[in-house]
Amino acid sequence: MTVGPGPADGHVTEHEVTAPWEGVLLEPAGGSRAGVLVLAGSSGRVDRRRARLLARQGLVALALRWFGGPGQPAGICEIPLETFVAAVDLLRSRGVERVGVLGVSKGAEAALLTAVHEPLVDVVVAVSPTALVWCNVGPGLDGRRHPYRSSWTWQGRPLPFVPMDDTWRRPREQADGPVAIRGWYDLSERTFATRLDAAAIPVERARADVLLIAGGDDAMWPSLRYAEQLAARRRAAGAPVHLITHPDAGHRPRFPGEGPAESSPSFLYGGTPDADALLGELAWAPVVDALRLTGSASVSVSRSN
Repeated sequence: MTVGPGPADGHVTEHEVTAPWEGVLLEPAGGSRAGVLVLAGSSGRVDRRRARLLARQGLVALALRWFGGPGQPAGICEIPLETFVAAVDLLRSRGVERVGVLGVSKGAEAALLTAVHEPLVDVVVAVSPTALVWCNVGPGLDGRRHPYRSSWTWQGRPLPFVPMDDTWRRPREQADGPVAIRGWYDLSERTFATRLDAAAIPVERARADVLLIAGGDDAMWPSLRYAEQLAARRRAAGAPVHLITHPDAGHRPRFPGEGPAESSPSFLYGGTPDADALLGELAWAPVVDALRLTGSASVSVSRSN
């Protein structure tokens, strides 16, 4: 992996990551034994702003582009979870002992699955998560969107997934302009009910601590219901979990210092700027506390093949 020099502001130094993927690594002055991999959702962007915010809290923060870059699928289609394992290894090579993965939406799906398969992940922060593995969003390396395939692979094998039911149609009141697609996911769950068990994310298997953040007015997919399902699986297994919610927040909660999310010409995300900010404010201290170094970092964990 190639980590190049970057600017410093006296508090945080930025390094451009140019191989094997595009990204940015931010290190606080003096380094840190706690770090976090930051994963955006289906925008595909390198979430520099959120990574900077976390680095200023004393964390080594790595944000990367995990699809849509050179050598990567144009869409979220059969993305190797090893992509994120390699990022965990990069953080550990910088002296990080407690590794967190923070993802939003499809990035939260990736974060949870990485923790299920990678025992060196210590904490997951899943913002607006799903409890299921879903099909691809956009084309794979072959340029095709259909037939539907899994969003993810592990050790070369696609994970079981739920397809989308393409008979869904946008509501009449949203015939023009941005659309809420939560109903598409609800319909797809009903249509492919026999595939739900196999596609469920087995979050109870993750050694990592799990923090879930979800709004009750999410218009993209039912993230609060999914978060409650994930929390129930953890509790049933006697595994720790922390769920933070707000009934009026949507798909894009905003942490203090981030400001309102930009509007989309394509999608309705639900919530309001005030409610999204309030959920982010409620979650911020627990997020930082979960990611920072704790006694659990002293536990020796080995990766199993």
